[in-house]
Amino acid sequence: MITFEGAQVYLPGEITETTVAISNGKIVELGGPTQGEVIDARGLILAPALIDVHGDAFERQLMPRPGVFFPTETALIDTDRQLATNGIATAYHAITLGWEPGLRDVARGRELMQAMRDLAARLTVENRVQLRWETFAFEALDVIEWALAGPLLPSVAFNDHTSMTMRAYDVPIQDRAFELSPDFSIASLDDARMKKRAASKAHRAGLSEEDYIALLGHVWDRRSEVPDAIASVAQMARTAGAPMLSHDDTRAETRAYFRELGAGVAEFPMVIEAAEAARKGGDPIIFGAPNAARGGSHIGSLGAGDMVEAGLCDALASDYFYPAMLAAIAKLDAERRADRLALWSLVSSGPARAMGLPDRGDITVGKRADLVLVDWPNGSVPAIQGTWVAGRCAYRGMPAG
Repeated sequence: MITFEGAQVYLPGEITETTVAISNGKIVELGGPTQGEVIDARGLILAPALIDVHGDAFERQLMPRPGVFFPTETALIDTDRQLATNGIATAYHAITLGWEPGLRDVARGRELMQAMRDLAARLTVENRVQLRWETFAFEALDVIEWALAGPLLPSVAFNDHTSMTMRAYDVPIQDRAFELSPDFSIASLDDARMKKRAASKAHRAGLSEEDYIALLGHVWDRRSEVPDAIASVAQMARTAGAPMLSHDDTRAETRAYFRELGAGVAEFPMVIEAAEAARKGGDPIIFGAPNAARGGSHIGSLGAGDMVEAGLCDALASDYFYPAMLAAIAKLDAERRADRLALWSLVSSGPARAMGLPDRGDITVGKRADLVLVDWPNGSVPAIQGTWVAGRCAYRGMPAG
């Protein structure tokens, strides 16, 4: 048994100084006497550990420079340690299953997931997978079926960056119609502007701009088959009981379409219409923590801080930077966007509900002992001093002072 003593504890309805005892991976008592190993947490916060529902910063470990790949096992172990030091006890790695070669290739995605399974006993936090499926990547369906049968149930996110790339040149990404709508306006592939639009994607895929555009045209020819592919993946996910998300929605119609298929989570809605449609439908809404930490979206979409204040955000995800989750809470707290407990729920109980993980996300007797010790002096930024995953210490950082 381990007892935390002297901390300000973030309970579901209050912040109070009390003892928290854990044993056999669970929270077993609140407010009782100290027993077993005692951790002196005076001056610190004891809070539910963070749950990251969408993070792709692991790509930086896999490919630290464009076209330079590192051994998968080395990249995964380093990523796992980054998660622990940032207080993230449960992480859904957004592994793209796309039609591009290179970093986001289907085969590379399967290799990464297999490596996670093989390394599981050596990892310190719970590394899960978000199947970030590009809806034009029909070659991914077998891998999705395989992944859904794995030891830790993944989530499934429906992404359509193909249509986003193919939208008409005069249409901002936030203004595009529902991708499967007949009203969706389409860009010409032989326009010189396509080279500029496709340049970064071609670079990531290791292709010339000309070759990338040729491949894009070949893939775009599949468009009429995409609805059936989406329906097939949704059926597989429903059968497995996996949470499903739609990504970058710009229309209420988009949200309704995916909700009807069982995708009950809105991930990074880009406009207020989509966010309000999600809230009206009772769907959890996820925004990026970097958006909140930086004070706005880097691509001009909705500001996460504004959405938190408006009651249109239930969870913040690390997106492309693991430290952003804690930084976002600090930023929103300084801005008085919501009270401290409500803000902390955006990285703990909110993500747990969105992913259907009722065993974690808050400090309640019987819940899994996923906990963090946080040093957060008045007027300064918070820092993680310890992370426990199912009662096991995954990280303990003792400052020099």
